[in-house]
Amino acid sequence: MAGYRAEDDYDYLFKVVLIGDSGVGKSNLLSRFTRNEFSLESKSTIGVEFATRSLNVDGKVIKAQIWDTAGQERYRAITSAYYRGAVGALLVYDVTRHSTFENVERWLRELRDHTDPNIVVMLIGNKSDLRHLVAVSTEDGKSFAEKEFLYFMETSALEATNVENAFAEVLTQIYHIMSKKAMETSEEGNASAVPSKGEKIDVSKDVSAMKKGGCCSS
Repeated sequence: MAGYRAEDDYDYLFKVVLIGDSGVGKSNLLSRFTRNEFSLESKSTIGVEFATRSLNVDGKVIKAQIWDTAGQERYRAITSAYYRGAVGALLVYDVTRHSTFENVERWLRELRDHTDPNIVVMLIGNKSDLRHLVAVSTEDGKSFAEKEFLYFMETSALEATNVENAFAEVLTQIYHIMSKKAMETSEEGNASAVPSKGEKIDVSKDVSAMKKGGCCSS
């Protein structure tokens, strides 16, 4: 088949974590993006699960390794290992449950305690299909994202609305940051710092300006 690449044939591997309260739809976002599946009977995640999917960004094959954790407090002991090496995060709340939005700040604080300060973070208001039950307005989500320099989208894992866009945007931003760093390093005459094929990427430094652009979509 023309253009087919084996599962292990990728240029870069990026670890992305899903965080947020239990029941906001993290597992369904993951299954919708990686397998195009949705389960109405989805059960709470126990511990950690992860899935992968590759996307083409600027002619490069980016393999996303997406980790999904239980949102319940009793699994909090896994945090440091869970966050280690993550270069992107989707911070998810349920637009029909205001309490899940109130807890976003705590999740963000924990994320920033365990990761590089310049990790690419997208705030996700999930379950946008339940319009008649909305408890968190798009404006509230957007303004929190702007205040914290996060990207923002509203999604529906059920209707597959913006799920692809959200993951693709995060992966694209990570790749652009990494490319910019590699270019700056090689200009300084240190070509060895350019990531090699398949290398895990550690994003750091000088990206707050890029983040400010944000991506807003409702």
